[in-house]
Amino acid sequence: MPEAVELREHDIGAPIVLLEGVIDGRELQAAVAMGFEPVVHCREQLDLLEATRTGALTVWLKFDTGMNRLGFPPEDAAALIDRLRACPVVNEFRLMTHLSSADEMEASTTIRQLAQFRPIISDFDGAVSIGNTPGVLGWPAVADAKQEFGFHGDNWVRPGIALFGISPFAKKTGADLGLKPVMQFEARLIAKKPLASGAKVGYKGEYISDRDTQIGIVSAGYGDGYTRHFRSGTPVLINGRRVSLIGNVSMDMIAVDLGLDAGDAVGDIATLWGDGLPVEEVAPFADAIPYELVCGVMNREDSEIID
Repeated sequence: MPEAVELREHDIGAPIVLLEGVIDGRELQAAVAMGFEPVVHCREQLDLLEATRTGALTVWLKFDTGMNRLGFPPEDAAALIDRLRACPVVNEFRLMTHLSSADEMEASTTIRQLAQFRPIISDFDGAVSIGNTPGVLGWPAVADAKQEFGFHGDNWVRPGIALFGISPFAKKTGADLGLKPVMQFEARLIAKKPLASGAKVGYKGEYISDRDTQIGIVSAGYGDGYTRHFRSGTPVLINGRRVSLIGNVSMDMIAVDLGLDAGDAVGDIATLWGDGLPVEEVAPFADAIPYELVCGVMNREDSEIID
């Protein structure tokens, strides 16, 4: 809710869907006043709507078709739809579900979920939303849901990771799918010095250099969102070439092996992920998913939004 309010306060007039709905009457009144579209996924939220007599809302009725997170059982669809149609504050309602495993193209999970949702939305006269990023990019039945399922409203999609230009599929980058990555995570090289063979690097000295080289210190660490789970060997891009992270990630710094003859200078830019170093390639070095990394960058970093 606070993020939605901030958008309205910055004159964003587009429809804003509250994907987790509202928690109490105060939030419901804010949704009415600011024209938000809350998701209704539990009986407490439905009770709040029925107890409200003023205002006009568009709401999204969510069904749990196998994610087992938020949403009503599909078998309750008819009764729930009747209650929303009778609710004074509901001007319009739409239907949605969420796919749990659409990035697993060989699994049958998505097929089963779509089969659960089909009887609810077939011939429905309003809008429907099924598609997350892998659903839309990987499943034609989801991308063309209006034709596939025969509802009469718009087919809304929720392209989460695609908004970053990142692939939801293993072993594919956003560029492979025709997406344009939009996030560049950079930091400066703040120190450079010789490192002797056999020298230990960083906390606990878990990395031991196997050769004479030069070490570079980059001004980013887990306090900035560069997770401490990155291990030695994680690639970092400096001056057009890939170098390796060495040692444990610190709160504000990382160490990289620049190479014995490196000509890098203090002040040069290191790319932790971005152009030339897709986050999809970096994430496995932290046993992470790309979404985890891009969402983890902290607000203490200087951010620039480029149109």
